[in-house]
Amino acid sequence: MTRNRTRRPTAGPVAPLLALLLVVVCAACTGGGTRGTDEGGGGGGTAAGSAAPGDVTGHIVVASGRDVTGKNGIRQQLIDAWNLREQRRNSGFRARLVELSGSADEQRSQLLGALQSRSAAYDVVNLDVTWVPEFATADLIEPLPRNLVDADIIPSVAGTAWWDGEVYAVPFNSDVGLLYYRRDHLKRAGVERPDLGDDLTWNGLRGLVEALDAQTAPDTYEKGWTTQLAAYEGRTVNAVEAFASAVPDLELVDEKGRYTGDVDELTDGIAELRRRTETAYTLQDAHSSDEDASLSDFAEGRTAFLRHWPSEYRTLYRTFSEDQLGVAPLPGRAVLGGQNLAVTGVSQRKGKAAELIRFLTGKESERCLLEAGFAATRTSAYEDSGDGERCTAVGPGPSASPTGEGADPVPRDAGGRPAYARDTLLPALQKAVHRPRTPLYGAFTQTFTTRLGPLHGDGVPSDEDLAEQLDKALRKALPH
Repeated sequence: MTRNRTRRPTAGPVAPLLALLLVVVCAACTGGGTRGTDEGGGGGGTAAGSAAPGDVTGHIVVASGRDVTGKNGIRQQLIDAWNLREQRRNSGFRARLVELSGSADEQRSQLLGALQSRSAAYDVVNLDVTWVPEFATADLIEPLPRNLVDADIIPSVAGTAWWDGEVYAVPFNSDVGLLYYRRDHLKRAGVERPDLGDDLTWNGLRGLVEALDAQTAPDTYEKGWTTQLAAYEGRTVNAVEAFASAVPDLELVDEKGRYTGDVDELTDGIAELRRRTETAYTLQDAHSSDEDASLSDFAEGRTAFLRHWPSEYRTLYRTFSEDQLGVAPLPGRAVLGGQNLAVTGVSQRKGKAAELIRFLTGKESERCLLEAGFAATRTSAYEDSGDGERCTAVGPGPSASPTGEGADPVPRDAGGRPAYARDTLLPALQKAVHRPRTPLYGAFTQTFTTRLGPLHGDGVPSDEDLAEQLDKALRKALPH
């Protein structure tokens, strides 16, 4: 999901983009914009470096939320690389990144208003994965060549690109819930295995919290874990993770976005969410926390466990050492997030815009995104095989200054990727679950967030009563 944070990782050392990034295989740069076409391997499209018929030369404007890798972040660096390539080809096209301000909801409103009114000349929009069905159904974005979503894209991530049998938005960067934890606290409490893995369950997590509580805790420590339970998208994400963990193969909507849930499933999901957020284990402030607040509470030592996103890996390693901090898959099921690139219906450069998307979501670009701190969408970005690409957009590691100031704090593998990427992040993405895919996602998440509010207040209803209320509200909000 798209997030607006005040605590942001800063960009790592940046080296000039080398020829490997600038000279892209021409066969991978076909044009697009024909509705519903499948160019099968690149044949039948527009030649690399040339515009599709009808394209107007000029700037391709890319509208996106804030880049979590900082000022002049990796997204801008990749666009700069594409621009340099186009300059050398004298194509007459350039790309320009426009960052939208505000929260995710505010960005969605800005994009909807701009595209519906045609008041802003956006050619490419970077959409939260939950927005794709809405923008596609409203004809605000164009179907794209199907081969833009190839077998290298992680299957769970690839599913976010499609709506109604067409590819509408190509995965750019992904996201998934992870569990950050204080390794040093676990060692102090005598935990036999302080390095957590994918076999951790929620009951096991509760046991670890109990072990911590039985020891003399640091002065700042208050409760076992924290997450994002304020009345916004974070509450929906946490609830969907609990529901999907409690009900195997849970599907709250069908392929058309129609509501298919029932009271029994909702009851089981609510019971699981209640167990996860019990007062004995959960920081009280979690119930009013967003991403920024929960991150601050964990960094200040108020909790030993934190549910958060991959982009905070770099942030947290600016505060903690490897001896202090660990990251593991979230117990149970984790929600998939991320952003996808789409060509707008109002664009006068649809073919060239699709070519830009092909470049920005290609193998090397995804490796660059991974090294910079995003969750890459392609399996090859995580692998050491001959099919893997290397990125030259992010600098080669820590600063050599005597004080270490400006050093890259991120633990990395021999290939320059974050150390957790292959064995923790990739499996988490592969197993992640979608939030309900519906053109009315805004109505769904508003209903979900509002109706689950009483779970964290006074006079809490029973699981069954709350499930009946939620089921009734969802039937009113969504077709069924």
